[in-house]
Amino acid sequence: MNKPLILVIEDDKPVRTLITTTLKAHDYRFLEANNAETAILETTSHNPDILLLDLGLPDMDGVEIIRRVRTWSNVPIIVISARSEDADKIEALDAGADDYLTKPFSVDELLARLRVTQRRLSMMNRDGAAQSEFINGRLRVDYAAGCAYLGDAELHLTPIEYKLLCLLSQNVGKVLTHTFITQKIWGNSWENNIASLRVFMATLRKKLESEPGSPQYIQTHVGVGYRMLRIE
Repeated sequence: MNKPLILVIEDDKPVRTLITTTLKAHDYRFLEANNAETAILETTSHNPDILLLDLGLPDMDGVEIIRRVRTWSNVPIIVISARSEDADKIEALDAGADDYLTKPFSVDELLARLRVTQRRLSMMNRDGAAQSEFINGRLRVDYAAGCAYLGDAELHLTPIEYKLLCLLSQNVGKVLTHTFITQKIWGNSWENNIASLRVFMATLRKKLESEPGSPQYIQTHVGVGYRMLRIE
């Protein structure tokens, strides 16, 4: 698997050095930016494969960078921030970030998040827009036929459950917020739809997970949303 080009956007020099030293030690290619202006210039000039973005930049809030980049690019964005409140995570993810890592973080966790994102990139490049089937461990979703299987057994899903499964599988490895999911499934994010989402997710898990209390496929981010995990 070819190593992606990563743009590190971080104004704190010690943190930036920690990240770039880690990337260099694992043979990643990388660029650096210590402010928003440089970050946007590097993104447009070099077309990096992944952005590692701090939110607290001196010249522009990182969430605004996410919104601007999303007007022209779907490049994966992993936020690395000291902001740990759910509201901050939700704002960044709703703006278009793919993942959120809270400072202080371990090098191993950063590398794990990069591997997940790299697998998503590889799958997107391989399958493209014409992807008609999703396979993840024992789970198989046949988008063309509108069916899902666990091993050889067909999953008997309600229309909402199937739509949720498709949405999660098409964004495997990415945290989807409650607002994003309810907008996609119901067209709005009213409170009663968010409550319904929790119910439908619970019933989907019962059909999908052998141990719903220890989910293998769908991970809950409490107060934020859900993520489909990629099975090795």
